[in-house]
Amino acid sequence: MRSRQRLFVLVLLTLVAYAAAISRAQALSWGLASLLLATLIAGIVWPHWLVRRLSVVRSGPGRAEEGETIRFDVAVTNHGRLPRFMIELHDRLPVLEPGDGRTGLRALGVMAYLPGRRTRSFEMSFTCEKRGFYRLGPVSLASSFPLGLVEVRQRRQEGVQTLTVYPDLFPIVDLPLRGAPSQLHRGGYLLPEGSGAAEFSGLREYRHGDNPRHIHWPSTARSGELMVKEFEPLASACLCVALDPSAVANIGRGKEATFEYAVRIAASMARFACARNLRLRVLGETSTPIDIPVGSGEHHYRNVLDVLAVIEADGEVPYARFLQRVALQVVAGETVVVFLSEPAVRFAATLQALAQLRVRRAHLIAVVFDGASFGGPADAGSKREGALLELGAQCVHVRRGDDLMKVFNP
Repeated sequence: MRSRQRLFVLVLLTLVAYAAAISRAQALSWGLASLLLATLIAGIVWPHWLVRRLSVVRSGPGRAEEGETIRFDVAVTNHGRLPRFMIELHDRLPVLEPGDGRTGLRALGVMAYLPGRRTRSFEMSFTCEKRGFYRLGPVSLASSFPLGLVEVRQRRQEGVQTLTVYPDLFPIVDLPLRGAPSQLHRGGYLLPEGSGAAEFSGLREYRHGDNPRHIHWPSTARSGELMVKEFEPLASACLCVALDPSAVANIGRGKEATFEYAVRIAASMARFACARNLRLRVLGETSTPIDIPVGSGEHHYRNVLDVLAVIEADGEVPYARFLQRVALQVVAGETVVVFLSEPAVRFAATLQALAQLRVRRAHLIAVVFDGASFGGPADAGSKREGALLELGAQCVHVRRGDDLMKVFNP
């Protein structure tokens, strides 16, 4: 706005000067008018020249976690022979705008002087505020030098790259899992207590990382080498995380929304399961259905994180209908994690779907959100918890601002 005012005033002064020069026919008047016209032309043309023949390259990580501060190197090259002055750099970064915007245009700084045929580099850092898949850039070069009459802005596509921000994780020490029947396979470890069944299959030499409790001392004394018991699992733990990404169940805004808490919990449970080589699958009914099949290990964990980084609470399918589909494919003994934040009027139908899961011999862990603490209406929490306990579900209560590590590791 100010630049337009300056431009308007200078144009008006130039016109007045020329009008006075024409009426008076004096050399001084013509000289003053010409000077004002040259100033006006320079103030408009020079900024266009300053941003020409410049290139920008940004390099940095392509992956990060919520709350992590990452650094990028930015290099600006002047391909022209003459120096450039007062170049402003702006970039589109994954920082939240007021109103929970996805990305915002941020000023990186001003490069006061850039010699011809030279490259200047600097480092920028920012904190990744919210999970998601972001397209960074393009970097914008702007200049209004020397008079600030107009601001010329150009975008450089070479500054475009992507950044995946993963959910902020927290450690989980233990989960109350149960065993689900599986094909017999050899295992060099005993399944966690309460997460399956195993029988003794033989002895072998001790290897680094083996549980000392499995050392067979009589055999160790006879052979003079540490011998451990080997077990053959008859049942292994299987974890199914059933997210509710429906829009009506997402209470709150930005990071302080129930679905964001649910994604953090799901990602942390995935790390817990995959680190212990337990079978895991993740399901959700969004606009693009999420169906991550059963798997385990580091590669499977990375696949789960890639999905959870970008999943949105834009589903329209009621949670009850989705859980009915889960019940049709659940494995007996499988632990199903459900997330309850939907309106109270839908809970009766959801409770029936949970009962179907129990009929199919699924073990339930119910993460119950306190909707009122997230800015939603107060719900009948005690009645809801009582109904869940009657089904044999283990309830975990989550309020806005809770330390999830303490909630899941009491």
